[in-house]
Parts: sequence; C-alpha cells; structure tokens
Amino acid sequence: MHNTTHTANIEKTVARQRAFFQTGATRPVPVRIAALKRLKKELLSRETVLLKALQDDLHKSPFEGYMTEIGMCLDELGFLTKHVAAWSRPHRHPTPLAQYKAKSKTLAEPYGVVLVISPWNYPLLLSLDPLFGAVAAGNCVVLKPSAYAPNASRAMAELIAAVFPPDWVTVVEGGREENAALLDQRFDAIFFTGSVDVGKLVMEKASRHLTPVTLELGGKSPVIVDETANIPLTARRIAFGKLLNAGQTCVAPDYCLVHRKRKEQLVEELKKQFQKMLGENPLHNDHFVRIINRKHYHRLQGLLEGEELLLGGSHRDDPSSDSGWIAPTLVADTLEALSKPMKEEIFGPILPILPYDTLEQAIQFINRREKPLALYLFTQSKKNQAQILQRCSFGGGCINDTIIHLATHHMGFGGVGYSGMGSYHGKCSFDTFSHYRAIVNKSTWLDLPMRYHPYTKFHESLMRRFLR
Repeated sequence: MHNTTHTANIEKTVARQRAFFQTGATRPVPVRIAALKRLKKELLSRETVLLKALQDDLHKSPFEGYMTEIGMCLDELGFLTKHVAAWSRPHRHPTPLAQYKAKSKTLAEPYGVVLVISPWNYPLLLSLDPLFGAVAAGNCVVLKPSAYAPNASRAMAELIAAVFPPDWVTVVEGGREENAALLDQRFDAIFFTGSVDVGKLVMEKASRHLTPVTLELGGKSPVIVDETANIPLTARRIAFGKLLNAGQTCVAPDYCLVHRKRKEQLVEELKKQFQKMLGENPLHNDHFVRIINRKHYHRLQGLLEGEELLLGGSHRDDPSSDSGWIAPTLVADTLEALSKPMKEEIFGPILPILPYDTLEQAIQFINRREKPLALYLFTQSKKNQAQILQRCSFGGGCINDTIIHLATHHMGFGGVGYSGMGSYHGKCSFDTFSHYRAIVNKSTWLDLPMRYHPYTKFHESLMRRFLR
C-alpha cells in the first residue's frame, strides 16, 4: 500500500511537468544546449561534493569516482552539447517516384515526460547519463536514484535543483514505495537500469499505457580465453574488469571459460595481477570499493561456502557501515557441476574459472543460457573471433579487453533478450528519447490521377510500373 501523501506529491509532479512540456518551453534547441552547458558547469563546481558522496556510499576512491562516473558524465555532456543541433535538424530523404512531386524528411520530437530509474552501483553515471540524453532530446524528466546510495542521491537532487526548475527536471528520492508510486503514473517513456526481475515489473507497468521502455539489465557476462591468448595481458585486463567497483558492474566479467591447456597459467597470472593491483592485503586497500550493503555482503559470502577456492575467499567488516569488503576470489568450476556463484549474477569480486576442451563446448555453454549483456574474448585467432561473433548473441563486448566498449559516444550501449532492450550513449541517447516523425510535403501544382477511383486498366498498368 502506497503512502497517499507520497503518491499525491508524485502525481502533482508529473502533472506539473506535463503542463510545462505542453508549453513548448523545452523544445527550442538553444534552450536545450544552454541547459546542458549549465549542467556541465554545475557538475564541475560540485565535483568534490559528488566524489565525497561516492566515497561515503561505496568507499569509491576519487580516482575511480572520476574515471568511471564524473569524467564520463562530463565527456558525454560535451559530446551532446556539440551535436544536438545537428541531430535536431530535419533530415532529408529520397522520395519514391510514385509520390512525385514531393519532399520527404524526418523530424525528431521529444516524447514528453520521461522517467529515469537508476541503480546504486554507479549512482551518478547511470542516473545522469540517460538524463542528459533526455534533456538533449527536449523532454521533461523525473529521475529516481537508488536509495541504496543515499549520499549520491542527495547530491544529485541538489545538483539538478541548482540547474532546472522542478517542472522541467526533478529528482524523487526514496525507496520501493516511491518506485511503486512512480510506476503507477503515466509517462511518455521509461528508462530503467537494474535487475531483470525489476525490469519485468517496469515493462508490465508500462504496458498499461503502451509506454515505450528502455531496459538496461544484466546477466552473467562470460570471458572466453582460448589457447592462443596472450595470458599475462589477458589476466591484467580481466583483473581490471573484475576489480572495477569491486565487481559491482553490470558488464563485469562474471565467469571465465578458459582452454584447459591455459588454465593453470591464467590462474597464476590472475593471482599475480590481483596482488599487483591491490597489494598483499586487498581488504585494507584504500582504493578498493566496498560491497554496497549488508544484504549483498552476506549474499556474496554465502556464494563461497563449500566451494573450492583457488584464491581469496576472505572478507572484512567495515566498522563505519553495515557492509564490508570481499577479497578478489577465484572459484574452481567445471562445465558439468556448477558452483553456487554460477547460479546467479555475481555482482562482486568473485570469478569462477571453467576449463573447456573445444571452442564448440564454450559456445554451447554460453548459448544454453540467457543472452548476456557483455562477452569478452581473448584470442589471437581470427577464426575463433569470427566463430564467437557469428554464433553467440550478447549486448556488446570486447576482443582482448573488458568493459571499455561502453566508454564511447560513437556506439550504442545496451542489452539483448534478458540483458535488456534499447541502447544509449551519444546519438543513441538522443534517439532513445526521441520519436522520429516521417513527413512528406507534397506539391500542389501536380496531382497524378492513377491512385484515385475509378480504377482503370491503364491506371493499373502505370501503378505496376512504379511499384515493382
């Protein structure tokens, strides 16, 4: 049962935004560009506050906070500001001869009032990045950050309030009650980042109003290491992807399929890399991110109970929070009898190692499961590359690296199947929050008669010449 006061406030917020949108105030391109520039200026002026919020919520170091969140936000803002005018212009298209004489064009228009629901793991990036796209496209936005990252949520609410009137963009803070109240409203588009289960609920709620949804979900993203891979470099890049945000990344390497001949070498190199990156005692490394809360902290510990560990397994409580740290952990696994970490998305610094004998085995293992958000292949073989890209379906990924495919404006980032639908970043963000109208502007000085009643054999023969 929702709190009626909260629900009433949320209803008023959405109604006010709809009224504001209908004034046309958000549509002029110069207005959008000015808003994006104000956002960038405000983001820069609040950098210290935002980094502190990430430190408080996740024990995220300023270096990692800037690299994975604030820096990427600033970069995206700069790109959108530079290109939004060109994307917003009418785009000419060829006109079929049967429609002579006419001009054809497409026009991008904003959807209206959109809802962005974001997760806790990259609380700034995964809230602000889609919000920027929605503003660039000319929408009003309600942003709902995760209650699991309360400091980042508060800091973003203050940031947005400094840039926008609430009728244009507003932040609704809170937990499940507020989420439920928001999903009961009618929005013109919904952008959700989070778990598959909640993604299904969002889609179900949106279906009542035929509201388009973009779902950025997760899944178990595999790494394949074949017999030709450069193992020292492979281990370094896998370790980078796994340690980033302590594995609490939707595209983190979730498990590793390694050719049996290279398994021992890869395990040894991973041990070296984890130690090189975090030192002898990773649980006391000031730059290592904490698990977000007690629930996830205990869940991760439970995944390791009774499993054969090749490295790690230890944990340390954080006296300043209800959570703690989990050491980088390698779990011995097989394709046949799967460990507990293979039964769900891990979302922590735990990596099952599964040896395979043929690439076909690895492909079939992946294809028997839901389509992952990411896939990473380490190989020097063009043939193996082609095999994986032709046979395995996944959101996006890298060959001979991890994670970095999402850090570009020039390609969309998104999932497929259970890992999501739709994409964003750069122009894809603008497209995600826009409807493209096809317009034919027909001349009035010429009117070909063949399409009108009465139908004749002559008109049919003409029509068949045009349409074939």
